[in-house]
Amino acid sequence: MFTSLALEYAVEFSQIAVLTVFDNAVLNLMFWIRANCHRPVTLLDTTGLSWRKAIIWCLKSVYPRSRAQPDPEYSPPSPRCAEHKPEPTNNEEPEPTATNEPSRHRATELRIVAPHQTRPHPLVWTVLEVWRKALYDPLAGVCDSSRRTHGNMAENGSEKMAEEERNASAEKLKEKANNYFKDKDYENAIKYYTEALDLNPSNAIYYSNRSLAYLRTECYGYALGDATRALELDKNYIKGYYRRATSNMALGKFKAALKDYETVVRVRPNDKDAKMKYQECNKIVKQKAFERAIASDELKRSVVDSLDIENMTIEDDYAGPKLEDGKVTLKFMQDLMDWFKDQKKLHRKCAYQMLVQVKEVLSKLPSLVEITLKETEKITICGDTHGQYYDLLNIFELNGLPSITNPYLFNGDFVDRGSFSVEVILTLFGFKLLYPEHFHLLRGNHETDNMNQMYGFEGEVKAKYTGQMFQLFSEVFQWLPLTQCINNKVLVMHGGLFSEDGVTLDDIRKIDRNRQPPDSGPMCDLLWSDPQPQNGRSISKRGVSCQFGPDVTERFLEQNKLQYIVRSHEVKAEGYEVTHSGKCITVFSAPNYCDQMGNKGAYIHLRGSDLKPEFHQFTAVPHPNVKPMAYANSLMQLGMM
Repeated sequence: MFTSLALEYAVEFSQIAVLTVFDNAVLNLMFWIRANCHRPVTLLDTTGLSWRKAIIWCLKSVYPRSRAQPDPEYSPPSPRCAEHKPEPTNNEEPEPTATNEPSRHRATELRIVAPHQTRPHPLVWTVLEVWRKALYDPLAGVCDSSRRTHGNMAENGSEKMAEEERNASAEKLKEKANNYFKDKDYENAIKYYTEALDLNPSNAIYYSNRSLAYLRTECYGYALGDATRALELDKNYIKGYYRRATSNMALGKFKAALKDYETVVRVRPNDKDAKMKYQECNKIVKQKAFERAIASDELKRSVVDSLDIENMTIEDDYAGPKLEDGKVTLKFMQDLMDWFKDQKKLHRKCAYQMLVQVKEVLSKLPSLVEITLKETEKITICGDTHGQYYDLLNIFELNGLPSITNPYLFNGDFVDRGSFSVEVILTLFGFKLLYPEHFHLLRGNHETDNMNQMYGFEGEVKAKYTGQMFQLFSEVFQWLPLTQCINNKVLVMHGGLFSEDGVTLDDIRKIDRNRQPPDSGPMCDLLWSDPQPQNGRSISKRGVSCQFGPDVTERFLEQNKLQYIVRSHEVKAEGYEVTHSGKCITVFSAPNYCDQMGNKGAYIHLRGSDLKPEFHQFTAVPHPNVKPMAYANSLMQLGMM
């Protein structure tokens, strides 16, 4: 009891306390106090003293008169060398030896007295009880307060040990995440980086690593947030600047990216990689500024107006497919697919003819296309294809070529990332011209200038044709419809639902889509938003639009008298996913996305009789040795692939 009380008193009031040590366990406690409570400890040697005299000496000399004020008359005993102690004479008991003199003022020193006997005389208990009352009775509640303080000290020590264990566990989780990342299993990598951060949320490296994993899964908003957090924790962490710059580039925020690259170059002036990325980003920023400078508020002149297609000559040595009287036929389409399969290029005159014609067809369509399936009819809905031409051919092989009796709907993101985007989009445009009422195309977030500039389509068109042709593609993309409604029951869009409630089908019909999409609003949401499992809305993992929950879906469907929505926009391991109690379906048709995700592809059959979705899965097929992102901006290739 005495040991406990004296210890509490010393810790609480930073005074001198005298602890009589009865056994080795308490001695061990003394060393714990010294290590964890940050109090100097002096061990007084009382060898040879009786218990009675040791206690009386301690009470008289170490703590005189009052606990509140030191005794002005008190003079500490002279310290003696521990290595040389004189032997006591007959009937004398030696003075105790102290390694430090006690202070005449209020001290922060804990003194522990160790008597030589193994068990105290009964008188000790009487003396200690008197002292306990003198110390504690005048101050009500001191014991309880002291116990709490002592408990807090012990708790702090335990917390320190627990923190070390958490950090060690977090490091193991990080290594596990790194291994998943190397195996291109980014979802599990994100999972274990997140668990590591739960244990150690102040580690900048964990945030940076997870940021890169988010970049690989196109969660640009999350990637940007993690990179920013890493820099908040460690402003000198260079990889954090790289990650944040890449995230901003992916979001088309080139000025913000340039600022981070400037920081890296300033810190590492001899870093060639940093200089290259800075120069490339700076070039894009200047290009954008030039485009804004020459832009007019008036309607821009169409590329079509500057083309002289009739006078374009098809060379005699060209052996590829040609339009028949300027029209797309089934034979032309079959020849075109075989021609593309052999990695050959359609003549530029034919390509221009197709683009001009499909622009005219698309411009006549509303933003919300409505079709009706008879009970015996079905339609095939495909998700993202992303320039994976040979997988597109596989879909037609498995499901049949498009026709009046075999209609298709391709739900956006035809281009970018895959390095056969020109072949994909010209094939799809050809079938749209061949079967305008039975082959449907909707716009995705990658049918936009910013995405095309970063993810390869612009570079691919310029490599295979000209910059002028890319401008014409851009004009055509702006006329792609945004949504399609089947039998007034199923609504199809590329991204998802809206940042605000109350949007109706009439509101969608009124959207002016002939433009680059804005950063917010219904048009942006239809191209960019994603579902989430929890109710409500949250900030988008992509950094654009929002994420919407089951309750949002339910309200939208009820208000517009719909059964469910079909969307794409996200890679799914099985090629499709059903969420929100069956009312939100995702379909993705680019298997082994970017040659690294290992996912299946899928397409959906909807029949007019019941509109019940039937899912069909397929796997990736071999393609020529041209890597994904071969035509992408060099910053994206270096930063993400």
